[in-house]
Amino acid sequence: MGRLEGKVAIITGGNMGIGAAASRLFAQEGASIVLAARRIEEGEAVAESIRVAGGKAMFVPTDVSKASDCANLVARTVAEFGKLDIAFNNAGVEQVGKTIIELDEEEFDHTIAVNLKGVFLCMKSQIPEMLKAGGGSIINTSSLATIVTNPGLSAYGASKFGVIGLTRFASVEYARDNIRVNALVPGGTRTEMFSRWLDIPGVEEQLLKGQPNGRFADPDELAKAALFLASDDASFVTGHAMVVDGGAALP
Repeated sequence: MGRLEGKVAIITGGNMGIGAAASRLFAQEGASIVLAARRIEEGEAVAESIRVAGGKAMFVPTDVSKASDCANLVARTVAEFGKLDIAFNNAGVEQVGKTIIELDEEEFDHTIAVNLKGVFLCMKSQIPEMLKAGGGSIINTSSLATIVTNPGLSAYGASKFGVIGLTRFASVEYARDNIRVNALVPGGTRTEMFSRWLDIPGVEEQLLKGQPNGRFADPDELAKAALFLASDDASFVTGHAMVVDGGAALP
């Protein structure tokens, strides 16, 4: 307990899955939490659960594909808690089951806008506040789709490859400013979004064949990895893409 004591953290996609798990865990470790997502009811519920448990949290409705929303999120955070120390840019959308010729331009653009441009817009607003604070930690959610390539995920995979690229460039641009920037690379994790993919007949059975430990992750397991990257325990870790996949990427 207390690994994030006195810290202020923004968590996008904080209304469900890995983001919700991280919001609760970071709060247990002493951070003040600002959750961001588009779905208000779920976001408010997570924030309330943190407050009921004795933590500090608020929810800010946010579409990360909009620069004005990202700027508002950071402004609301600083107005409420005075600073920004940690950002977990975790919001994302899936794209499932369409080859490149089946994928329409609008769906491609939407996937890139949320998963990749959203990370860029968030960091663009977050980094100036971290510079004022003398440093910080940013964690950007990528995907195992950057390592294990499956058909029907071209837009999603491209967006998540881009997240790793943005992470690495940001890490070298701001290393001397004491801002660490890392990527979290989850394998199969039982989130609401992943479950929609598993609903496709035969997908769950096929994916489990590639899991040496025979199971998918729980969101809490990914939240613990994000906690490490956010904390001072990772003080010499930057520009890293941390794979948490139960061995699925092994040959």
